[in-house]
Amino acid sequence: MSIENMLHTHPLYVEQDRRLVNTIDECFVCAAHCNVCADACLGEEHVAALRHCIELNQVCADLCQTTGRFLSRLTVNDNLLQEELLATCERACRLCADECEMHAQQHQHCKICAEACRRCAGACSAYRDHRVTGMSVGA
Repeated sequence: MSIENMLHTHPLYVEQDRRLVNTIDECFVCAAHCNVCADACLGEEHVAALRHCIELNQVCADLCQTTGRFLSRLTVNDNLLQEELLATCERACRLCADECEMHAQQHQHCKICAEACRRCAGACSAYRDHRVTGMSVGA
């Protein structure tokens, strides 16, 4: 069952909000990619050269996982906390993508991870911008 199917069962889910589903999906996908990339880096011959990449992968995975879990809790109405978490996740994803891209020529797992991080950063940014615009219009 997809997260979208599960959210449809939630009494507070607003069906028109496809951005929410996309952001949650991208967060969980990015977390998985970062975990695999960190582990793949650990399996490479020159692990020391990938130390910063591994660290950023771990941080990014943790933040993406947390953000996805938080966004899945529709009963939590702390808009400021949600905005800050989305901004932090976006920043971590951009930093991780930048680092992974430095190794993408040598390591396919870094290339794939960087792409997932960029998608997640974009989803977090789009959802945050949508929420800010939607709140200012409705306020």
